[in-house]
Amino acid sequence: MPARNHSASRLLLLTLLASGPSVLATPSPASPPAVVRGEMAPLPVKPVSGPRLSLQPVSAKPGDPVLVTVRGASGLPTGTLDGRPLRFFAWQDGYAALTSLPVEQSAGTVGVDVTAPGRGLPVALSGSLEVGAPGYRERELRVASKYVSPPKAVKARMEADRKAFAAAFAQPFRTPLFGQNFAWPRKDEVTAPFGDRRSFNGKLQSQHFGVDLDGDPGAPVLAANDGTVVMARDNYASGNTVLVHHGAGLYTAYFHLSRIGVKDGAKVKAGEELGLVGSTGRVTGPHLHWGVKADDRWVDGQTLLKLDFFGAQETPGVATSSPDLGNR
Repeated sequence: MPARNHSASRLLLLTLLASGPSVLATPSPASPPAVVRGEMAPLPVKPVSGPRLSLQPVSAKPGDPVLVTVRGASGLPTGTLDGRPLRFFAWQDGYAALTSLPVEQSAGTVGVDVTAPGRGLPVALSGSLEVGAPGYRERELRVASKYVSPPKAVKARMEADRKAFAAAFAQPFRTPLFGQNFAWPRKDEVTAPFGDRRSFNGKLQSQHFGVDLDGDPGAPVLAANDGTVVMARDNYASGNTVLVHHGAGLYTAYFHLSRIGVKDGAKVKAGEELGLVGSTGRVTGPHLHWGVKADDRWVDGQTLLKLDFFGAQETPGVATSSPDLGNR
């Protein structure tokens, strides 16, 4: 057998390597694939399925109710709006909390911070609410002198009224009793909006914590939504009064009625008659004073009517995993 020439073999191998990988590859009759130059097409990405935060209204004013909604959480969230604790409840396909801005709130940005259980670690959600100037009016009204300087004989009655209101507004917190959004208790002209600053006979200063609706005596007053009557009573200042508890810390009030048509404890439906327009109590004429209380504050009923409890849209915010919070 002839001797193998190792030097020649090494020289052939080095030559093949220098020629590139295509020389070593197995020949293929197929044409090489075409190369397309340019930007890559974006890949479809599914949205993150974690917790999401929404706020209503998107921009608010002092004295407004605020609805905070969280979707995609695996359990009950916790959080604050401008440092005030939020009371969440299970709602629709997520969780919600109804809170309020005080009438003294300064214009600017209010922060919302929520911690929501996710599929692993809890998620911190943050957002902001823009608060504008309230634009409250100044008004002077003339009423009977006994309502500006009540006689001593009625002070005991006024104290009894105060205690009755406190008891009515002390209902245990529970999920909403209603299945639709809120509606006007009667459709008529707004004669005085929420927040008016008033002086009575040039002496007593107060603020109007309701919406006044015009109406002829005896015109029907309807429930703004489903709920339970927690007051049906004649009070010194508010006259014949009905209070309805709607759950979630939300109440509606109907003042100055000429007649009360429901009793304490009655369960009412949206649009059900509660009484008739009148001029009882401290008034300048027949009308309905419609009040709304949310999270222990009187708020603007006209803003409540704009809240959509059943189709809130997502508000831009920040959602981040928070390992430092620990698993919950």
